[in-house]
Amino acid sequence: MKFGVADYGMNVWSGGLFDVETRLVELKKAGFDGIERLEAATEAQALYNAMTARKLRMNFLTCQAPAATLSLQWSAALQFNYVWLDVNDHSRNLPIEVFCRRANGFVAAAARYGIRAGLHNHLGSRIENQQELLYFMEECPDAMLLLDIGHLHAAGGNCVEVIEKYAERLCAVHFKDVEILNESLGLDRWYERLRFCGLGEGNCAVDYAAAARELMRKNYKNWFLVEHDTHTDEPVKQLKQSLDILKNILA
Repeated sequence: MKFGVADYGMNVWSGGLFDVETRLVELKKAGFDGIERLEAATEAQALYNAMTARKLRMNFLTCQAPAATLSLQWSAALQFNYVWLDVNDHSRNLPIEVFCRRANGFVAAAARYGIRAGLHNHLGSRIENQQELLYFMEECPDAMLLLDIGHLHAAGGNCVEVIEKYAERLCAVHFKDVEILNESLGLDRWYERLRFCGLGEGNCAVDYAAAARELMRKNYKNWFLVEHDTHTDEPVKQLKQSLDILKNILA
């Protein structure tokens, strides 16, 4: 069982990632096994970051490069597990049929590199709610799913049902909680309606414990990724609190 960090919120807190080795060392001390995405602007930076993680016996799972083609190439070259599905336009203005057609093309391209492509469900994106997610999974049968339980719950979805149906197609799972800030706002203003936070800090009954147990029941072998999109205190401390909660659930 491997536990990692999706470190978007750490970058928001600090203003960016300025020292990858320090971040990896701090997260390792907190009990994590790696960071989800290696983000790099150049091939040299990607190699350096990958080397640094290997030296520390830590891992990255995928690569985010300046362009989708480079993300595919670098993820394949570094033998990462998957790549985020990226068809440029993920907006809700794009017809879902067009999105799925483009997604199938990206998935096929990833397969030619010998890697899998995973969709990350996200509020405000083309695949936001459970109905859209189920449609996508049927129309794109070779795609993997990078399931974010916080985003799906906030869109009214049932994470346990999705895990039960698609456990074998999960490349990783993001664990987070949700705090509703202004219930009068709709999902078109989700960034004002709510914030994503640490496990146990939410107020809208995200059943992350049931999701974790369902993953265990389905013999899930991939990574559990803790993500706090927003931090209110030192990020590593808060991430460790969520990690401890998650490990206790899975014990």
